[in-house]
Amino acid sequence: DVQLVESGGGSVQVAGSLRLSCAASGITYGSYCMGWFRQAPGKEREGVATFDSDGDTSYGDSVKGRFTVSLDSANNTLYLQMDNLRPEDTAMYYCAAATTGVCMGDLRFQRNQYGVWGQGTQVTVS
Repeated sequence: DVQLVESGGGSVQVAGSLRLSCAASGITYGSYCMGWFRQAPGKEREGVATFDSDGDTSYGDSVKGRFTVSLDSANNTLYLQMDNLRPEDTAMYYCAAATTGVCMGDLRFQRNQYGVWGQGTQVTVS
């Protein structure tokens, strides 16, 4: 079975940093399009960042310049480094996997393109 497990969430002050992890089993990151999403209470799930099979990345406008997605291939773990956090970054954060082509198209931040999801990790900024 494919499984994604997020960790690293928590409470942080405004302008602080957190690094989220997404550990994978049953898949190899180099063969998939990986996405980070977030969902705040009462809001739609929003695409935050993607990491494709070639190592290319993309970011949502609200996090560009503050968030960085990277891969530790030796440990099959995807990271989301979040810096200069703002209260509006407060949300449940999820990692998700899609077929590799998703990352290259306009649908890369569409949640329905992703078939495997982790359980999420909560980030609170205040």
